[in-house]
Amino acid sequence: MTGQELFEKYKTYAGTWDEMCSDNAIRPQYRQVFNDISQLPHDILHQKDKLAGELFMNQGITFTVYSDDAGIERIFPFDIIPRILTNKEWDHIQQGITQRLRALNLFLKDIYSAQQILKDKIVPTELIATCPHYTREVFGIKVPHDLYVHISGIDLIRSQDGTFYILEDNLRTPSGVSYMLENREVTKKIFPGMLGDSRVRMINNYPLLLQEILASLAPQQIANPTVVLLTPGVFNSAYFEHSFLSRSMGIPLVEGRDLLVDNHKVYMKTTTGLQQVHVIYRRIDDDFLDPLVFRTDSALGIPGLMSAYRKGNVAIANAVGNGVADDKAVYAYVPAMIKYYLNEEIILPNVPTYGLENREAREHVFNNIENMVIKRTNQSGGYGMVMGNKATEKELRDIKKAITETPREFIAQPIIKLSTVPCFIDGKLEPRHVDLRPYALCGPNGIKIVPGGLTRVALREGSLVVNSSQGGGSQDTWVVDP
Repeated sequence: MTGQELFEKYKTYAGTWDEMCSDNAIRPQYRQVFNDISQLPHDILHQKDKLAGELFMNQGITFTVYSDDAGIERIFPFDIIPRILTNKEWDHIQQGITQRLRALNLFLKDIYSAQQILKDKIVPTELIATCPHYTREVFGIKVPHDLYVHISGIDLIRSQDGTFYILEDNLRTPSGVSYMLENREVTKKIFPGMLGDSRVRMINNYPLLLQEILASLAPQQIANPTVVLLTPGVFNSAYFEHSFLSRSMGIPLVEGRDLLVDNHKVYMKTTTGLQQVHVIYRRIDDDFLDPLVFRTDSALGIPGLMSAYRKGNVAIANAVGNGVADDKAVYAYVPAMIKYYLNEEIILPNVPTYGLENREAREHVFNNIENMVIKRTNQSGGYGMVMGNKATEKELRDIKKAITETPREFIAQPIIKLSTVPCFIDGKLEPRHVDLRPYALCGPNGIKIVPGGLTRVALREGSLVVNSSQGGGSQDTWVVDP
């Protein structure tokens, strides 16, 4: 069998937008890849698929599934067929994410200072008051350049009619960018020349852009500020990414025990003595940052860090308290924020969302629950999610009971058939559902987004859950010029 025969046998899902095929024809952006892969014998594709897995293993590109009884690290599954976007599609995505981040930064500044959006009743005060991630300890702290979100991973999906929707905002410690970068490197090795043939835009400048933005946050105007990446340690599921990014940027990878605070300044312990730290790229949640302010049992943070932060002697990226804008109930108000702060219509719409504190909305969701996905407002990674069309009668009864008891902790959204891409699975090309997580960097000179992002693939047939913790994988994401 040849690559061409694989493509000829590819069957899309009915009623679903397929990224490669439209009416049994190959979309223009995929034609070069179709031509290149069609010329390859089937056994060569098998070899390339095997080589990709070996490259990921040799590079140590893994993640941990905490719910797995085996408690082992797994290779992040990689599919060798790229997901391809046109430059026109990418420009639309880029404009929409830029608009959204401008509004979210203004919201975070407002919510920790004047709170005008609450006074004007655009966002309900009780919604913020009941948000577990609204961090009163940082109220009134002035952050560099009024930027709260420096690194974001905004999740998008594509519906049956090809419309892009924002699925959720990841504004605390978004992960996955190392997989985006490693996916590209593996593609270069297994398909040399194919990227050039298709005129794919580059993404390898991401670490440089990130390092420049982090350095720009330094409180003092110094030539070479000390920037560190703060990790919880080797047992964290994203530790590979932490070490990858610190190496790529040429900055120290530190744990809480490597830092101390003296006279409201942060210092790093080195073999030559203490060295002042000006910027911390933290990959630790707020609750664990400072045991004197947040969780007293945290062994991961730095006692006194928040005093240095409040004094303006150290910058923290992302800012402390961003979780209030990550709340899935607050997500529903982002279109209103864009209108309020920017006086613009939203470019990338939200998925329709029902806040379940509203009795009428709750009744509507209960009456149509088989067509709904129920999400906990402050969980991520696909945990705490119930798909109405897949749930058992008991699961539906249990989730209705939980919603009735604590409606603020849940939202509901209609189930949307995510778009599909071709994947090389068990020697065949099969459609699988995907989302997209572009990575945006916000600095004093604007918002920069490398062209592409992490395409996450639901590798289980028919599944709409793409999270790696739930059995998902990824593809290299190409933005191609005409």
